[in-house]
Amino acid sequence: MLRQTSLGTLGLGVGGALTLIGFVAYFSSNATLNLVGFFYGIPLLLGGLALIASELKPVPYTQPTPPAIAELRDQQATTTQNQIRKDVTRYRYGQSAHLDSSLSHLGLSPTNEERPELIGIRETQIDAAYALILEFNSPLISLETWQQKQAKIEGFFGPGIRVQLTQPVERQIEVALITAPPAQPQATD
Repeated sequence: MLRQTSLGTLGLGVGGALTLIGFVAYFSSNATLNLVGFFYGIPLLLGGLALIASELKPVPYTQPTPPAIAELRDQQATTTQNQIRKDVTRYRYGQSAHLDSSLSHLGLSPTNEERPELIGIRETQIDAAYALILEFNSPLISLETWQQKQAKIEGFFGPGIRVQLTQPVERQIEVALITAPPAQPQATD
C-alpha cells in the first residue's frame, strides 16, 4: 500500500495542513500551534513540493494478473523478475525514467531523447513458464536493434531468464522475461 502512495503528495498535504494551522494560530496569537505550523509545516510543504518535482509515477499493469499466474509467479519467478516488477510498480524519486540505468548499460539508451519508455507491464505464462512482459514505447530504437542486444539482455537479467522480443504494433517493443529452468548437468557413463 505504501508503495502506491506518493510521498510528495503526502508531504504536501500534511505540510499544507500544518502550515495553514500555523498561520491561523499566528493570527489568533496561539504561540504553540504557531511554532508547529512554521517549524514543521513549512519544511514538510517544501519537502513535498521537492518530491513531487522529482517523482516518477508507477508503471501500470496493462492486464490484471489472474490468480493462476500469480501462483505460477510464486513458484517460478526469479529474484530479478520480482525486483523489476516491484521497482517499476512503485513511486520512484530522483530518476528520469524506469529502468533508465539498465537500458543505458544495455546500449539501448544513447540519449535521454532516444531512450525507450516503459509504459506498462503484465504477467503471463509462456511455454508453461512464468513471464514478466515489459512494454516499451520505442519510437527511435528499432526491433532489429533490440534483437541485436538480445543475448546481452539475457545475460544482464539472468541467470534463469530467457528473453523473447516482439513488436505488437509500430513503435512498441515487448520484452518478455521468461523463467528458464536451470540447466541439468549431463550424466556421464
